[in-house]
Amino acid sequence: MRRLPARLFEALATLWLLATLCFFLLRAAEGGPFDTEKAAPPEVIAALEAQYRLDQPLWRQYLGWLGDVGRGDLGPSFQYPDYTVNRLLALGLPVTVSNGALALALALAVGLPLGAWAAMRAGSPLDRGLMFGAGLGLAVPKFVAAPLLILVFAVALQWLPAGGWDGGWRSRVLPVIALALPNLAYAARLMRASLLETLSADYLRAARGRGLSAARVLFAHALRPALLPVAAWLSPALISVVTGSAIVEQVFGIPGIGRYFVQGALNRDYTLVLGVVLVVGAAIVLINALVDALRRWMDPRLRDA
Repeated sequence: MRRLPARLFEALATLWLLATLCFFLLRAAEGGPFDTEKAAPPEVIAALEAQYRLDQPLWRQYLGWLGDVGRGDLGPSFQYPDYTVNRLLALGLPVTVSNGALALALALAVGLPLGAWAAMRAGSPLDRGLMFGAGLGLAVPKFVAAPLLILVFAVALQWLPAGGWDGGWRSRVLPVIALALPNLAYAARLMRASLLETLSADYLRAARGRGLSAARVLFAHALRPALLPVAAWLSPALISVVTGSAIVEQVFGIPGIGRYFVQGALNRDYTLVLGVVLVVGAAIVLINALVDALRRWMDPRLRDA
């Protein structure tokens, strides 16, 4: 197992490279944060550029921004002049994290039992029906699922709000379901395949031959090894939730960091986009480390790898 300092250095180097690429790619794109101010006098535009250091050479802008980040200051937002990027992230991150955690919990709580149920009845109409539904869940992208949920539950049935955010459970239901659906479908398919492979092992066939009940074989012997591929999949599942939040928050008008990223990219809010990229990059690095630790705890064979 690699030592902690080496892993920490690798994580910091990854974040630095990600932020650097994003910084220069943003500057290379056409347009700027003050293009909507073209009707303003040239001296006003010059003052705005000086205020945000956009009048400096690119390398000096980069070093100045990097120094600010090293001090924990992500800079002012161009789009929201009354807020710093730190403040916007502090407001949006809890919303994104809470909805993402609920979405992943829903995906696991529903998808894993459905996959296990299908595996215990492999080849039955129930199994085929569940896997067909899971296939549909994987085929429908979030930017299609979210409007469909609004159309059915908000417009047609009028059970839930179509968008907006008040922090209550009603405003969370549809966004959480839209975020959860692809992971729920994948969890069901993965659990079914993994459990079928585990149940075909010789030692489990021998256990059934000794007269052990199906429930005891499942819960006492098959479930933990069948969950190992699920544990390995948790990292891309969490990353999918993080990246998918940009679409879902934009559709439902939720003030999370995903929506801030989209709005910042559209309005060339350099500091806001870079701040979100750094936070999401750090989250992905942390997720990978936590999932790796979970896999090592579940499977002792990985502890010396």
